[in-house]
Amino acid sequence: MSLVEPAVPEGYEYVFGPTGGANNAPGYMGFTFIDRYDVGACAQLCNNRGADPNGGVCQYFNIWRALVNGIPTTYTFAFYYIPTNNSTACTNYVIDGGFEGFQCGFDFCFATSYSNWVGRSDGLGVLDATIFHYTPYAHADNGSGLIGSADGTDSLSGTLTPAKPLETIAGKNYTIALFSSSAYSGSSLEANAFWSVLWNGHVVQIVNPGFSDYTFYSFNVQAIGNDVLALHGGSAPAWTFVDDIGVFQI
Repeated sequence: MSLVEPAVPEGYEYVFGPTGGANNAPGYMGFTFIDRYDVGACAQLCNNRGADPNGGVCQYFNIWRALVNGIPTTYTFAFYYIPTNNSTACTNYVIDGGFEGFQCGFDFCFATSYSNWVGRSDGLGVLDATIFHYTPYAHADNGSGLIGSADGTDSLSGTLTPAKPLETIAGKNYTIALFSSSAYSGSSLEANAFWSVLWNGHVVQIVNPGFSDYTFYSFNVQAIGNDVLALHGGSAPAWTFVDDIGVFQI
């Protein structure tokens, strides 16, 4: 399905596109979904987006259209405070790494799984890995993942993993990128916060952030094909939120 060449919004300059992938570029400010390809609407969202505390205002946006059997299913608008070029265009192998596909019709809700992500508790744990729809918990927009018992029932860890293996290519190298926050309970209770990233069941890195607001992390891995990504950890009340997760070929 082709798209009509859109008009360039006032105050913006056309940079590049279309390409076969989304951006993985510096200055990322998060993303949002709408139900149509609308460059003007994306420009307005960029203009009205709150300034990044480190990089400032939104200066660049990219529109990524997901296709299933040739039919558009989602339109993702990604925002940046640093303009970029087509050298940064690539495919995110994680479907819905921002958990925005989890919708409930309310401002606040959570669940252990939905179509794109699955949460599992260790042992007899309760709600130790969940997906939230609640703007204050998210790095950007509304969705985020939580590891650690959502209702504080236990102090066991949980695991979040995409619902399907990634469509990666054996022998290729990839970067796992994500943001995590362990600030909910305050500096004392979050002091022992921890989480780890797993690739096909093997621990890539254990992270001990302590009390920390959303921070960017990245890890390099090699694919065997149809790889399985997982994030494990949390121990209530030392909860950890994760958001804007991506796997990109390098």
